[in-house]
Amino acid sequence: MNLSDLGDRICILGPSNSGKSTLANAIARKHGLEAVHLDQLFHLPNTDWEQRPRDEFIALHDAAVAGERWVMDGNYSICMPQRFQRATGLILLDISTLMSLLRYFRRSLFETGRHGALKGGRDSIKWDMIHQIAVVQPRNRKLYAAMFDALDLPKLRMSSVKAIKLYFREWDLSLN
Repeated sequence: MNLSDLGDRICILGPSNSGKSTLANAIARKHGLEAVHLDQLFHLPNTDWEQRPRDEFIALHDAAVAGERWVMDGNYSICMPQRFQRATGLILLDISTLMSLLRYFRRSLFETGRHGALKGGRDSIKWDMIHQIAVVQPRNRKLYAAMFDALDLPKLRMSSVKAIKLYFREWDLSLN
């Protein structure tokens, strides 16, 4: 599939630490789209990942999806219907739970200035996040796969880090 087949409003879904934000930024740079990182809308800046009030998040989300050209990474099922209604394409990153955990530890311990980071926040190892990745996300995997299959949009599933890297090369995307 060509990247252009996904249109000008692309949703990227997948488990935490699967590379959604990195891919969103690369696609945004390549095609002149706005990169929208839902984690940044859902959490208050300059905090340790403190959540915004629900209504405020939904308003920020809906304003972002009203735009004409964007690539949006994140799940947040509360807003999926309006996001999918505006989307022209969908990418599902479906990497393994073990790989998500490994990437989480690497990100928390060694990376700074990563794509999609919370302004003024810091990544650190948190038990809640480990639980999210190891317990909650495997249950959600079936839900996301069913939603992905049911949507009548141009779509692409990347089922491994190797597949993600292959599309980076095929679409001539860069990390920076």
